[in-house]
Amino acid sequence: MVPGPQPEFVTIAKVTKTQGRHGEVAAALLTSFPERFAERKRLFALSADGKERHELSLEDHWFHKGQVVLKFAGIDSISDAEPLKGCEIQVPQEERARLEDDSIYVSDLAGCTVYSAGREIGKIEDVQFGSGEAPLLVIKGAKEYLVPFAAEYVEKVATGQKRIDMRLPEGMLELDAPLGREEKQRQKQED
Repeated sequence: MVPGPQPEFVTIAKVTKTQGRHGEVAAALLTSFPERFAERKRLFALSADGKERHELSLEDHWFHKGQVVLKFAGIDSISDAEPLKGCEIQVPQEERARLEDDSIYVSDLAGCTVYSAGREIGKIEDVQFGSGEAPLLVIKGAKEYLVPFAAEYVEKVATGQKRIDMRLPEGMLELDAPLGREEKQRQKQED
Protein backbone atom coordinates (compact mmCIF):
# COMPACT_ATOMS: atom_id res chain seq x y z
CA MET A 1 0.00 0.00 0.00
CA VAL A 2 1.35 3.43 -0.95
CA PRO A 3 1.00 5.99 1.82
CA GLY A 4 -1.03 9.09 1.04
CA PRO A 5 0.40 12.59 1.14
CA GLN A 6 1.80 13.63 4.49
CA PRO A 7 -0.04 16.54 6.14
CA GLU A 8 1.88 19.75 6.59
CA PHE A 9 2.51 20.75 10.17
CA VAL A 10 2.55 24.07 11.97
CA THR A 11 4.71 24.75 15.02
CA ILE A 12 2.79 26.10 18.00
CA ALA A 13 5.48 25.85 20.71
CA LYS A 14 9.14 24.96 21.17
CA VAL A 15 10.37 22.98 24.17
CA THR A 16 13.00 24.93 26.09
CA LYS A 17 13.62 22.69 29.11
CA THR A 18 12.33 19.96 31.37
CA GLN A 19 10.04 21.26 34.10
CA GLY A 20 9.34 19.38 37.31
CA ARG A 21 9.97 15.78 38.29
CA HIS A 22 7.09 14.06 36.54
CA GLY A 23 8.11 14.47 32.89
CA GLU A 24 6.71 17.93 32.25
CA VAL A 25 8.41 20.27 29.78
CA ALA A 26 8.34 24.06 29.47
CA ALA A 27 7.82 25.43 25.97
CA ALA A 28 7.95 28.87 24.38
CA LEU A 29 4.58 29.76 22.87
CA LEU A 30 4.60 30.29 19.10
CA THR A 31 0.87 30.63 18.62
CA SER A 32 -1.64 33.44 18.93
CA PHE A 33 -4.16 30.91 20.24
CA PRO A 34 -2.70 29.45 23.47
CA GLU A 35 -6.22 28.74 24.74
CA ARG A 36 -6.43 25.95 22.14
CA PHE A 37 -4.18 23.75 24.31
CA ALA A 38 -7.30 23.13 26.43
CA GLU A 39 -8.98 21.27 23.56
CA ARG A 40 -5.93 19.63 22.01
CA LYS A 41 -5.09 16.08 23.02
CA ARG A 42 -3.02 15.05 19.99
CA LEU A 43 0.21 16.94 19.35
CA PHE A 44 3.37 16.10 17.42
CA ALA A 45 7.01 16.60 18.40
CA LEU A 46 9.49 17.40 15.62
CA SER A 47 13.00 16.54 16.78
CA ALA A 48 15.51 19.37 17.21
CA ASP A 49 17.36 18.20 14.07
CA GLY A 50 14.09 18.21 12.08
CA LYS A 51 14.47 14.57 11.01
CA GLU A 52 11.85 12.81 13.15
CA ARG A 53 8.26 13.57 14.11
CA HIS A 54 6.20 11.52 16.52
CA GLU A 55 2.74 11.80 18.00
CA LEU A 56 2.20 12.70 21.65
CA SER A 57 -0.92 12.61 23.79
CA LEU A 58 -1.36 15.75 25.90
CA GLU A 59 -2.50 14.92 29.44
CA ASP A 60 -2.33 18.38 30.96
CA HIS A 61 -0.99 21.89 30.43
CA TRP A 62 -0.71 25.17 32.31
CA PHE A 63 0.86 28.54 31.73
CA HIS A 64 3.85 29.63 33.79
CA LYS A 65 6.15 32.66 33.43
CA GLY A 66 5.17 33.37 29.82
CA GLN A 67 5.55 29.76 28.71
CA VAL A 68 3.31 26.72 28.56
CA VAL A 69 4.11 23.65 30.65
CA LEU A 70 3.10 20.43 28.91
CA LYS A 71 2.57 16.97 30.41
CA PHE A 72 2.40 14.12 27.90
CA ALA A 73 1.15 10.56 28.46
CA GLY A 74 3.98 8.05 28.97
CA ILE A 75 6.55 10.74 29.79
CA ASP A 76 6.75 10.45 33.54
CA SER A 77 10.26 11.44 34.60
CA ILE A 78 12.94 14.01 33.88
CA SER A 79 14.92 11.41 31.91
CA ASP A 80 11.80 10.62 29.81
CA ALA A 81 11.34 14.35 29.10
CA GLU A 82 15.00 15.10 28.32
CA PRO A 83 14.80 14.02 24.61
CA LEU A 84 12.01 16.58 24.04
CA LYS A 85 14.33 19.56 24.71
CA GLY A 86 14.61 21.59 21.51
CA CYS A 87 11.65 19.84 19.86
CA GLU A 88 8.99 21.83 18.07
CA ILE A 89 5.46 21.03 19.21
CA GLN A 90 3.24 20.92 16.16
CA VAL A 91 -0.28 20.34 14.90
CA PRO A 92 -1.38 19.33 11.42
CA GLN A 93 -2.00 22.43 9.33
CA GLU A 94 -5.68 21.57 8.85
CA GLU A 95 -6.17 21.63 12.65
CA ARG A 96 -5.10 25.27 13.04
CA ALA A 97 -7.61 27.69 14.52
CA ARG A 98 -9.99 29.21 11.99
CA LEU A 99 -9.26 32.85 11.25
CA GLU A 100 -11.53 35.71 10.33
CA ASP A 101 -11.83 36.26 6.58
CA ASP A 102 -9.39 39.18 6.46
CA SER A 103 -6.75 37.48 8.64
CA ILE A 104 -3.70 35.52 7.51
CA TYR A 105 -1.35 33.17 9.31
CA VAL A 106 2.16 34.63 9.36
CA SER A 107 3.57 31.16 8.60
CA ASP A 108 1.63 31.18 5.30
CA LEU A 109 3.50 34.29 4.14
CA ALA A 110 6.94 32.63 4.09
CA GLY A 111 7.86 31.56 0.56
CA CYS A 112 5.31 33.83 -1.14
CA THR A 113 6.55 35.92 -4.05
CA VAL A 114 5.84 39.64 -3.69
CA TYR A 115 4.91 41.79 -6.69
CA SER A 116 4.44 45.54 -6.89
CA ALA A 117 2.91 47.14 -9.98
CA GLY A 118 3.28 43.78 -11.75
CA ARG A 119 7.04 43.68 -11.08
CA GLU A 120 8.48 40.78 -9.07
CA ILE A 121 10.24 42.06 -5.95
CA GLY A 122 11.30 38.71 -4.46
CA LYS A 123 10.32 35.94 -2.03
CA ILE A 124 9.41 36.41 1.61
CA GLU A 125 12.07 34.76 3.77
CA ASP A 126 10.88 35.92 7.18
CA VAL A 127 8.42 38.15 8.99
CA GLN A 128 9.75 40.40 11.76
CA PHE A 129 7.71 41.92 14.55
CA GLY A 130 9.03 45.03 16.18
CA SER A 131 7.75 48.20 17.70
CA GLY A 132 5.95 49.34 14.52
CA GLU A 133 2.26 48.83 13.87
CA ALA A 134 2.80 46.47 10.91
CA PRO A 135 5.08 43.45 10.76
CA LEU A 136 7.99 43.72 8.34
CA LEU A 137 8.29 41.30 5.44
CA VAL A 138 11.90 40.27 4.82
CA ILE A 139 11.95 39.90 1.04
CA LYS A 140 14.93 38.45 -0.82
CA GLY A 141 15.13 39.67 -4.41
CA ALA A 142 17.87 41.61 -6.17
CA LYS A 143 18.80 42.47 -2.59
CA GLU A 144 17.10 42.12 0.79
CA TYR A 145 14.13 44.43 1.33
CA LEU A 146 12.17 45.19 4.48
CA VAL A 147 8.58 46.05 3.58
CA PRO A 148 5.76 46.76 6.04
CA PHE A 149 2.89 44.30 5.69
CA ALA A 150 0.36 47.11 6.06
CA ALA A 151 -3.19 47.07 4.71
CA GLU A 152 -2.64 50.26 2.70
CA TYR A 153 0.09 48.51 0.64
CA VAL A 154 -1.60 45.13 0.12
CA GLU A 155 -3.74 44.62 -2.98
CA LYS A 156 -4.19 40.85 -2.98
CA VAL A 157 -2.93 37.91 -0.95
CA ALA A 158 -3.13 34.45 -2.51
CA THR A 159 -1.20 32.22 -0.12
CA GLY A 160 -2.42 29.11 -1.97
CA GLN A 161 -0.64 30.40 -5.07
CA LYS A 162 2.24 31.75 -2.94
CA ARG A 163 1.69 35.26 -4.36
CA ILE A 164 1.20 38.67 -2.77
CA ASP A 165 0.42 41.74 -4.87
CA MET A 166 1.26 45.06 -3.26
CA ARG A 167 1.24 48.73 -4.29
CA LEU A 168 4.39 50.10 -2.75
CA PRO A 169 5.04 53.84 -2.69
CA GLU A 170 7.63 55.04 -5.15
CA GLY A 171 11.09 54.94 -3.59
CA MET A 172 10.22 52.53 -0.77
CA LEU A 173 12.49 49.79 -2.10
CA GLU A 174 15.36 52.25 -2.40
CA LEU A 175 15.19 53.32 1.26
CA ASP A 176 17.85 50.80 2.29
CA ALA A 177 19.92 51.27 -0.87
CA PRO A 178 23.48 52.53 -0.51
CA LEU A 179 23.87 56.28 -0.94
CA GLY A 180 24.90 57.53 -4.36
CA ARG A 181 27.83 59.93 -4.84
CA GLU A 182 25.61 63.03 -4.94
CA GLU A 183 23.70 61.94 -1.82
CA LYS A 184 26.97 61.36 0.07
CA GLN A 185 28.20 64.86 -0.87
CA ARG A 186 24.90 66.47 0.19
CA GLN A 187 25.00 64.58 3.49
CA LYS A 188 28.58 65.83 4.15
CA GLN A 189 27.48 69.40 3.51
CA GLU A 190 24.60 69.07 5.98
CA ASP A 191 26.93 67.78 8.73
